[in-house]
Amino acid sequence: MSNILISGKISLNEHVHRIVQNGAAFFVHYWGVMPKHYDNLTHKHSFFEVCYVVEGRGIYIDEDCTYSIKENTMFFSRPDVHHQIKSESGLFLLYVGFELIESESSEDWEQIIEEAKKCSEVVIDVKEDTIAPLIWKSLLIQATKTEHTSFEGILTNLAYSLILSLLQTFVPYSHPNNHKIVHKKSSIIHTQAKLYIKDNLSTPLKLTNVATHLHISSRQLSRLFSSELGVSYSDYVQNERIQKAAILLKTTDLSIKDIAEETGFTTVHYFTRVFTSALRCSPGRFRALYTKLKTTTYTD
Repeated sequence: MSNILISGKISLNEHVHRIVQNGAAFFVHYWGVMPKHYDNLTHKHSFFEVCYVVEGRGIYIDEDCTYSIKENTMFFSRPDVHHQIKSESGLFLLYVGFELIESESSEDWEQIIEEAKKCSEVVIDVKEDTIAPLIWKSLLIQATKTEHTSFEGILTNLAYSLILSLLQTFVPYSHPNNHKIVHKKSSIIHTQAKLYIKDNLSTPLKLTNVATHLHISSRQLSRLFSSELGVSYSDYVQNERIQKAAILLKTTDLSIKDIAEETGFTTVHYFTRVFTSALRCSPGRFRALYTKLKTTTYTD
């Protein structure tokens, strides 16, 4: 198996250096397979390096912290951080050195990389059958099959999947689409909230009741309106009440009292006060002015 992995390493170093997918552009400095890695000097990189222990035991030193490493341990060397590997019996290592090309990558990816630089858990024990080790070995084996018609495309896809899975190992949820998924989920809830408010303006629409209806906390619902629209929940509801009242005043013959009830105002007096404050015009005068504007037939 080690000979196949070494052959795969040689092929990867010939064919896979730039990986561009899903808003990210990575430059891979090297792919490594080392069946017997003993000691190296304390050093640092300007890029990320991830190592996976296939066999053996040793220690990994990250700045002033020393970690025991063994079979199925992964360790993460961050840019500009001094580190060192030591082993008396030798370690069988897979390793890769890479960095994000920021000028060609999205802001989401830049944020993920910044999080990766700050991650505190740099040594993690994984299982042999988890995603990253499986992809890594598959990538190295696939790299030996140079006769395949889609050879480079397959390698690029696998290499991207590997780097993504390695980042996710040390920086949970480090996928740009997750930011979009969270935003999309929030937008769906926000849309549901606005529809519920629009369809139930005659009811009190207390924040706690609407939040319960949507199966979220009151705090979450309040934050949603502040972040999505830049207004408070109560201000949004009141504005919707006023807008609906204005439409009813313009398009129906309902009394002011009925319109106040239909739009959730507790009294005509309160409705008149809020409406006048918002539109600088009382409900009665608003209706009269609009009626005059609709006149299209004139007689001498």
